[in-house]
Amino acid sequence: MFAVLVSLTLAAAAPAAADSAAGTLPAATTGVEATYAQPGPWAVTTQKAFGCCDSTGAAYDIWYPANLGAGGVRHPVITFGDGTNAVPSQYEYLLTHLASWGFVVIATENKQTGSGVDIAGAVDFLLNRAADPASVFHDRLDPNAIGAVGHSQGATGALNAMANSGGRIETVVPIELPIQILCATGSWCPDTGKLGSGSVFLVNGSADFLISPSEQALPRQLIGLQSIRAYYEAIPNSIPKAWGTILGPNHNDVQGQPDCAGAAFPCAVGVYGYLGYPTAWLAARLLGREDARSAFTTGGEFFAPNPGWANQIGN
Repeated sequence: MFAVLVSLTLAAAAPAAADSAAGTLPAATTGVEATYAQPGPWAVTTQKAFGCCDSTGAAYDIWYPANLGAGGVRHPVITFGDGTNAVPSQYEYLLTHLASWGFVVIATENKQTGSGVDIAGAVDFLLNRAADPASVFHDRLDPNAIGAVGHSQGATGALNAMANSGGRIETVVPIELPIQILCATGSWCPDTGKLGSGSVFLVNGSADFLISPSEQALPRQLIGLQSIRAYYEAIPNSIPKAWGTILGPNHNDVQGQPDCAGAAFPCAVGVYGYLGYPTAWLAARLLGREDARSAFTTGGEFFAPNPGWANQIGN
């Protein structure tokens, strides 16, 4: 079983199977999810190999609003962690989408991001660049509004980056967070029970029942954090948290461009479901958008019955 799980995890960089059909999720036509599933108001500039280097010698890629700082805006920063053996360009659609909402998104090209060291290091690199008066980012970033997003191994890295940031990274969206058995031989197993600050929005796909299952057969006290529910329940109640399962996607749907044609196997429907509420969460926590925040308050839209979601819980 362990070998099978590892093989599926490593498939993050494998070519998509020819029969991984693209589909569509039930789409929200109104409300917060529909709003943030659409591109935001900012045109986006992309720079591959924007700068070098992380601790492994890998370059950084970056997505940012083309008209940086227009109207006196200071842009929040999002640092992104790739899945195992994946690179940022495989998440082009998602990262462009986030930048269109006013975020500056930086991602290391490192294919092994589980420790979180280089996900956090990307923030240092970008803020150091922004300290240079000659930089396009000078006086354009908000150093007090930093979030992390990651997929698969990068989801563990994003959690680790926030946990070890001393409060600088204030929110994290782990997507398809692998169960602990998949990092049992490494040093990067995340323990959400040890979080002391920040906020967390866990997101998984309903078809990803091997790497990021929603439920587990035995209590976490016996077998560890082997499901998304276990990760969620372990987060201290003092930490703002939410969890939702998108109905339909498998492990690599988040790589959709937007459908499965450009994604690695396994992909079922594409990136669609990962756009709305994850973007809204980041807008609420980092941009102070009250419409987005309202969706995650008690009785808010996120917790209402939704044909595209299950397991919507939060505090």
